Amino acid sequence: MQFHRLFASIAVAAGLAAGLTGCGDKGAEPAKTASSDAAKSVELVVGVSPVPHADIMNFVKPALEKEGVQLKLIEFSDYVQPNIALAEGELDANFFQHKPYLDEFAKEHNLKLASLVAVHIEPMGVYSKSVKAIADVPQGAKVAIPNDPTNGGRALKVLETAGLLKLRPEAGILATRQDVTENPKSIEIIEIEAAQLPRSLDDVSIAVINSNYALGANLNPTKDAIAIEAKDSPYANIVAVRAGDESRAELQKLKAALTTPEVQKFLSEKYQGAVVPAF
Repeated sequence: MQFHRLFASIAVAAGLAAGLTGCGDKGAEPAKTASSDAAKSVELVVGVSPVPHADIMNFVKPALEKEGVQLKLIEFSDYVQPNIALAEGELDANFFQHKPYLDEFAKEHNLKLASLVAVHIEPMGVYSKSVKAIADVPQGAKVAIPNDPTNGGRALKVLETAGLLKLRPEAGILATRQDVTENPKSIEIIEIEAAQLPRSLDDVSIAVINSNYALGANLNPTKDAIAIEAKDSPYANIVAVRAGDESRAELQKLKAALTTPEVQKFLSEKYQGAVVPAF
C-alpha cells in the first residue's frame, strides 16, 4: 500500500515537472548562468613584474579566456617574493626572471621550481645621467650593479664587454667583484637591489640596469643606454612553475598563448627592440 502511494507521488511530481517544462518554447536550450560559465573555466594566479611581464600577460588574457583560462595577475617589485610565493602554492606561475637566476635561487633556497617556457630577452643596459659614452667614464667612477648573484655576474660581463674591466674567464655567470682581474679606471663597483638601480643614477656615474626596471623608469635600452648587452645573451625571461606542474592543461594553454606570432608582433611594435622574442 505504501509502495503504491509512493509511486503515485513520484508520477505526479514527474507530471508537474513535464508540464512546467512544456510551458517554454519547444527545443529551447537551458539558459546559461554565470555560475555554469565559471564552472567551465579555471583561474591561473601568476606573479609578474610590472613591465614588461604584466603587459605581456595582459595581452594574452583575451586569448586565454576563450580557452577557459582566467588570468589573475599579482605584481611584485622584487626578485625574491615571487619564487617564494610560487613554491608555497600562493601562485600557479611567475614571470619575471631568467633561468640562470631561477636555477641559482632554487638551489640556494632548496625549492623545486622549473621553467615552463622562455618568452623574451631584455638586454641589460648601462645608463648614466652624467656620462655620454663609455669612453668618458672617469677615473674612480662609482658604478652600480644588481646585488643578486646571477644579475650581478651578468652586469659585470656587460662592463667587461664595454671595455671597463676584465674578469677571470672561469668565473662564468656568477662572477663577482673578486673576479675582476683588470680595472684600468679603478672604478668602484657598488651592489644595489635591482629595483633601486634607476634611482641610483643620481648618485653614481653609471648603473647597469635590467630592462624591466629601466622601462619602468622610462629608460629604453636601445635609445638611452650608453652600452648594451650582446644580442646572443643566454638570459631569456621565462615563466616558472612548480616542478611537476609543467603538464597541467591550463599551464600548457598559457605556454601556447605566449609563443604566438601575435606576441612576437606585440613585442616588436611596443618595445622597439628593448624586449626581444626568445621563441
